[in-house]
Amino acid sequence: MDLTFKLNDINRFLVLLIFMTPLLSFSQTTTYTGVYEMRYELSNGGLLERTLSLNLDSTFLFHQFKKLDTSQPEENKYAKGVWKVEKENIIYFYTDQNTDLDETHSLNFNNTKARYHSKSKRDKSGRLIKKTLNFFASDIFWVKSMKLTKKE
Repeated sequence: MDLTFKLNDINRFLVLLIFMTPLLSFSQTTTYTGVYEMRYELSNGGLLERTLSLNLDSTFLFHQFKKLDTSQPEENKYAKGVWKVEKENIIYFYTDQNTDLDETHSLNFNNTKARYHSKSKRDKSGRLIKKTLNFFASDIFWVKSMKLTKKE
C-alpha cells in the first residue's frame, strides 16, 4: 500500500506538470506581446511613425509611415512574419519569403533581433521604466538601431 501511495503521488505530479507546462510558456509569451511604437514629429510638419504588433500566436506585423515634409508624398512600408524568444529577452524575427512577402509586405525581417527591456523585478524603487524593444541586428540598416516603446 505504501508503494501504491507513492506511485499515485508521482502520477499526480506528472499529470500536473504536463498541464502546467503550456500555461507557463503562455505566460512567458504574454510578457512580450503587445504593440510597440515610435513617433517623431518634425519641425517642418513631417512625421515618422513605426508600429510593431507582437501577437499571442507568435506572428508580428510591422508598419512604417514616413512623410518627411509637406512637399513629399507619404510612404508606407510593411513587414509580417513570426517571432520567438530564443534566449532570455532576445526576440528573433522570421519572414517566410513564400508566404509573408508580397506587394504590400515587402520588408524582410529575417536576421532581425531585438532585446526586450523592462523594469527589473529586483528594482523596488518607484521609478517608471518603460518597456522597450531595442533592435541590434538586422539586414535592414535603419531597423538595426530602432527603439520601440510598448504601448500600455
